[in-house]
Amino acid sequence: MDRRSFLKNSALGGTAAAATTLAAPAYAQGNRTLTMVTTWGRGLAGVHDAAQRAADTITAMSDGTLTIDLKAAGELVGAFEVFDAVTSGQADMYHGADYYFVGQHPAYAFFTSVPFGMSPQELMNWYYNGEGHDLHSELGEIFGLKSFLAGNTGPQAGGWFSSEITGPEDFQGLKFRMPGLGGQALGNMGASIQNLPGAEVYQALASGAIDGTEWIGPWADEKAGFQEITKFYYTAGMHEPGAGLSLATNLDVFNELSPAHQKIVEIASGEAHQWNLAQFMNNNGAALERLQAGGVKVLEFPDSVWDAMGVAASETMDQYAGDELYDRVRASYNASMAASSSWISKSEGAYRTQRDRVMGG
Repeated sequence: MDRRSFLKNSALGGTAAAATTLAAPAYAQGNRTLTMVTTWGRGLAGVHDAAQRAADTITAMSDGTLTIDLKAAGELVGAFEVFDAVTSGQADMYHGADYYFVGQHPAYAFFTSVPFGMSPQELMNWYYNGEGHDLHSELGEIFGLKSFLAGNTGPQAGGWFSSEITGPEDFQGLKFRMPGLGGQALGNMGASIQNLPGAEVYQALASGAIDGTEWIGPWADEKAGFQEITKFYYTAGMHEPGAGLSLATNLDVFNELSPAHQKIVEIASGEAHQWNLAQFMNNNGAALERLQAGGVKVLEFPDSVWDAMGVAASETMDQYAGDELYDRVRASYNASMAASSSWISKSEGAYRTQRDRVMGG
């Protein structure tokens, strides 16, 4: 029986004793330290910063009564082991990209990004003012987690390649690093997809173990040093148009926290999301100029590649249809995206086009 069924049955069973006075919840008393594990190597630009921001904010907002001890990838468990570490109780919370855990449930992809998915603003609309957070919580309950968005990379670049991409056929046999459903879509186009932690990507690219990689965007990519290896950089990709990062706490641990501490975790996560998005977006423009000045060739995929990506993305998304929760999350996500996109394109989209035309942007 999964956790949701257990909770539902427990609630029904408890109605017979509704007249009985219930004891107040037993919250942990005194100061407490929670261990946070992350999918990020210590110092990875932006993504580690988001984890550190959330940890520091929780400690500061609680006046030190709730302290977060952050362990970067490899310091307690490996990058892709954080989910199991928190569900098993080995660690108290993780910070990471939930699409790393689509093997646990494919619906986790929607809380990072899916191919041809939401922009950052569209994701926030769904998550904070639609059904997104409630669905994230429902998904987390199955695995004993309480989850919140706690970072956002903004639109991610299409990636670094050892040679130019002229058509869909260039992906045949290409060894490429890309996680999540975006990676599965490229796999459907014939690429050999590698799912590597961020801290391992530079060496894999430098050694030739992979032919190309996506990471995040100009600022984080420059910090990672990929421009030292290859000069072919595609600045738009279908895979992560607004990638959310998550903070997930072991549900039993979360329920032991006082209501004030629970709210602090929630608010600190949301603040980290906004702060991190601004961090990436504020740094990307100048970083792209530096990359170009250093000889990086900035490119866009031809329409034939975008079209092939669209077909592959649909095939990837459809292969999970039939799972009840996946279908509900997907339907909610798509409905919210359509509603948000309609207004954004007619307002901000039209304005930006005219601003750039009139003001020479």
